[in-house]
Amino acid sequence: MRKHEVALGRHALRLPGEPLQARHCGAECAEARTANHLRAVQKVAGLHRKVRRQRLDHAHKTALGLVREHDVIAHEDLKIRNMVQAPKPKPDPEQPGVFLPNGAAAKAGLNHSISDAGWGVFLTILHAKAESAGREVIAVKPRNTSRTCPECGHVSAEKWPTQAKFHCVSCGHLAHADTVGTLNVLRAGLVRRNANPA
Repeated sequence: MRKHEVALGRHALRLPGEPLQARHCGAECAEARTANHLRAVQKVAGLHRKVRRQRLDHAHKTALGLVREHDVIAHEDLKIRNMVQAPKPKPDPEQPGVFLPNGAAAKAGLNHSISDAGWGVFLTILHAKAESAGREVIAVKPRNTSRTCPECGHVSAEKWPTQAKFHCVSCGHLAHADTVGTLNVLRAGLVRRNANPA
């Protein structure tokens, strides 16, 4: 899939056989390159369709595997629409009309990665497959799921040595951060399930 994304970027920048400066040469150039332009548009559209089919196929297969292997599936109830919002501008109090850096460029890259991952589409497919198979999918609040020690329950606000390693400052428990988050989400899901039996 990465190969096709690179190809998409290449075709979006410049048409095949077109010099870089030809994009701004007027109507004459546009008429001369009509056939090439149409072929490039069709090729890019085909690559987009292929990437979309591959992502949907991966989502369907992953969701089906989870539904077949587990009776109860818990996931974080992420507000994806809120996560991909652009940061608000920061006006400079000393200079009217001037704005301070607000990390918009970095946030734009993160927003693109979140949208590219297709979490919403995957969760929709997962819920549909689970419902048809009689499985249970539980959404839990993500608050502190990555900061709570699964051994002693201590919630730590301190930063870890690395993003991937979880280290509890209370009991000394060491684990991979993803494992800690997964255990906490599953436990929270089971608590909700037991609190609301079918």
